Amino acid sequence: MKLRTLLYIGLIASVAASTSSCTKLKEEFKGELEEGTSEVEPGGLLTTAYISLNTPYQQEQRWVMQEISTDAAMAPTRGGDWDDNGMHRAIHLHTWNADNAYMNNTFVSLGTAIYNASNVLRYKPNAQQTAEAKFIRALAMFDLLDLYGVVPIREGEAMEDFRIAPEVLQPQAAVDYIVKDLNDILSSLPTDGAAYVANRNAAKTLLMKIYLNKGAFVNRQAPTFAAEDMNKVITLAKEITMSAQYTVSAKGKYFDNFAPDNDVKSTENIFTLLNKNGERGGNVDRTWNTIAHYNMNPSGWNGWCTLSDYYDKFSASDERRGIYYDYAADTTSNRKKGFGRQNVGFFAGQQYNWSTNKPLMARNPSTAPLSFSREVTIRTSGATLETAGIRPMKYAFDYAASGQRNNDWVVFRYSDVLLMQAEAILRGGTGAAGEALALVNSIRINRGVTNLTTLTLDNLLDERARELYWEGWRRQDLIRFGKFLQAWQEKAADPDPKTLLYPIPSQQIAVNPNLKQNPGY
Repeated sequence: MKLRTLLYIGLIASVAASTSSCTKLKEEFKGELEEGTSEVEPGGLLTTAYISLNTPYQQEQRWVMQEISTDAAMAPTRGGDWDDNGMHRAIHLHTWNADNAYMNNTFVSLGTAIYNASNVLRYKPNAQQTAEAKFIRALAMFDLLDLYGVVPIREGEAMEDFRIAPEVLQPQAAVDYIVKDLNDILSSLPTDGAAYVANRNAAKTLLMKIYLNKGAFVNRQAPTFAAEDMNKVITLAKEITMSAQYTVSAKGKYFDNFAPDNDVKSTENIFTLLNKNGERGGNVDRTWNTIAHYNMNPSGWNGWCTLSDYYDKFSASDERRGIYYDYAADTTSNRKKGFGRQNVGFFAGQQYNWSTNKPLMARNPSTAPLSFSREVTIRTSGATLETAGIRPMKYAFDYAASGQRNNDWVVFRYSDVLLMQAEAILRGGTGAAGEALALVNSIRINRGVTNLTTLTLDNLLDERARELYWEGWRRQDLIRFGKFLQAWQEKAADPDPKTLLYPIPSQQIAVNPNLKQNPGY
């Protein structure tokens, strides 16, 4: 059996829709899938399903749609670089349309993950393999629902016959489907072990996110938060805490969660995507490449940045804003000779060579200091072309690896669980305001900042911005808190609430008659 064909369902569907011999193509494809079926092992298919999450998550498709569309991140056009027909700018400006490449690529990638996870279930997996596959499917379904408001899914005969269009679940039906699947598999998921294996607390964290966001999924312009749902969030958070498997990272250890050996040293990571040199992984190098200047070590693509208003949410003492992080995989003189230059967090101002400790210079002109400025425009040119914009870097670069970097990509962390618990209390769940405040301060004290004296939805949203920056949750948070349509740096207020949902990609509507375009597009 040619397993690689399973990864290209969306592509083949597009080809089939544009050719006069589509029926024959589908029959041949189906025959290819059936050929040698007895050789298929569910364990290998499960690995394929896990790998399917790499592309949308690791600072690529889904990540772009969740972060570049907000006040946390921007991909400015730098002269002739980073233009790509304006597709990056459109995400930040909220001027996208159904033909934007991010729309289709992300839709296809998440749909592929759903299909690959469902495919595991066809080949007699054991109870744990079934549970892991259903978790992967639930996670990808959750993302499709969040981004597009609908979830196409193949089941039954549609898994065997691609002439049958996938069913399309609307918001409430999708929520019910995901919740049922997750509750059904809880007892079959492992309670401990590597974070890159779907586990019981990961499923509980995903359930928390579903209950917390359900009101926004059903009514994005006016989300409601039922006390019953908020209490479920709180109960699940307490169960995760009671498992005694996680603690908020100690002072000075925040970046342990994103280090090359975060699979060993993180005390917070609940679910991650495995990156292991020589074995498997995704393009975690993008976390560096997209932000680093050409003259930094290693060289990057000199692209993405954050906005100064977002940067200003952090106090100077906040460890999350940036520190020198001492870690074994740093083989530069920054560590070996004790230079101690900041190497993680938000890079602002003059940058230094970590081998010589000398100030870095820009490339063009080479006489200009490489000093990242607060000021940045979405179309950057002139003297600030290379240096405009503060650059966030959360994953300490793995200098010790010659190929695939070993930093596992973080999907769920314990600090997020505590922040969701605090939010659920503020939104009417059982618990006192003081309890919610204590949960947030239990994180802040370990980040080197003073305690909050009161907790409101506004300063809780700011705390989520600080704690979870560039982890792929900002858009979802802004929608839930009713702020996604507001103006911010380099983005005017949205004139139309249609942008609370992304458009269904034109290519997908063309091949699935069950898909209908979202309102306003």
